[in-house]
Amino acid sequence: MAVYEIPLTPAPQTFGITLGGIDYRLTLLYRGGWTVDIADGGGNPMVGGIPLVTGADLLEQFRHLGFQGGLFVQGAAGPDALPTFEDLGFGSTVYWVTMEP
Repeated sequence: MAVYEIPLTPAPQTFGITLGGIDYRLTLLYRGGWTVDIADGGGNPMVGGIPLVTGADLLEQFRHLGFQGGLFVQGAAGPDALPTFEDLGFGSTVYWVTMEP
């Protein structure tokens, strides 16, 4: 298993990233809480509006889409604290964790 912290800032953002050898485009928006939209490297939507919550693999229910890892969130005030608008990327973190073969 490998763990990679996704570099984020406390602002809405869209960026390309390679996770598990696959190119994705992530969009993070604040909608009363942080959410993430995931598109493939060509910008084609895969999943959208996933709330950044703690305690679960955010991609588990989408495994059929071919994700080779999971997304996990840890809050700044503790592992179960939700990210706030101000602390995303500066305390609250999002991790990509590769799956075991």
